[in-house]
Amino acid sequence: MIKKIFSYNVNGIRAALNKGLINWISETNPDIICFQETKAQPEQIDNSVFEELGYNCYWYSAQKKGYSGVGIISKQKPDNVEYGMGIEKYDNEGRFLRADFGDISVISVYHPSGSSGDDRQAFKMQWLSDFHKYIKQLEKTRSKLIISGDYNICRLWIDIHNPEKQEKTSGFLPEEREWFQNFVDDGFTDSFRIFNEEPHNYSWWSYRAGARAKNKGWRIDYNILTNNIISKAKDAKIYPNALQSDHCPVSVEIEF
Repeated sequence: MIKKIFSYNVNGIRAALNKGLINWISETNPDIICFQETKAQPEQIDNSVFEELGYNCYWYSAQKKGYSGVGIISKQKPDNVEYGMGIEKYDNEGRFLRADFGDISVISVYHPSGSSGDDRQAFKMQWLSDFHKYIKQLEKTRSKLIISGDYNICRLWIDIHNPEKQEKTSGFLPEEREWFQNFVDDGFTDSFRIFNEEPHNYSWWSYRAGARAKNKGWRIDYNILTNNIISKAKDAKIYPNALQSDHCPVSVEIEF
C-alpha cells in the first residue's frame, strides 16, 4: 500500500483551521500529516474536525502556551505513540512525537530556530547534536524511520533564495549546513531531492515584502528517510499553493 505522508508547519493549528485547513485536507486526502508549531494545548484543539475525516489525533505541546508543539494525525491507528525524547529541556518545548506503524516509525519534529539571538542559536546547535545521537540510538530498535518536520535549516545552496547574502543568517549558517550534511551522510536521505533536483523549490516565505508572491523563500521542511526505505519512496512534492501558513506542506509517497 502506498501512503502519502505530509509535513506541515501550520504556524498555529487554530489559525490554520480558520484559513481553510480542513478543506485542504479534504481535497488532498493525506494518510498521515505531521504538524509542527501547533501553538496550542491538546484541549484547545478540536479533534472532531479531523476525526470526521477519519483521522486519529495525537498532540505533544510545549509547557509554554501558544508556543511550539507538534502533532500527528493518521487514518491508520498507530501501534504505538511516543511523546518526546526523554530529554526534559527539549520535551518541555514539545518538539518530538513518534508514531509506529508495523516496522516503520513516523516522526514529527520541530527543530529550534536560532534567529532570536545567540542563546537560542547555541540551544539549537546543542539540540542538533543531541537529536542526531538520539536518532542513531533509536535506529537500534526502530530502524525504518520517516523523520518529517521543520528543520529550520536550508540544506543546500539551491534551497534558499539569494544564498550569497544569507551565510550569516540563522538557518543557513555553515555550521548548520555542515550538521545537516553529516546527518544525511550517516544513513539518511532527503526524499524531495530523490525526485527533484531543481532550485527555487521552497517551503517557507517571510510575510514581509511580498516574498511568497516573488518566490523568495527557503526550503526548511523535509521528509527525511532512513536509507533502508528509500527504495519504497514513490514520489515527493512541495505544495506552495496551500496558504494556511507562512510554510507550505511537503509530502512523500511511500510503500508501507
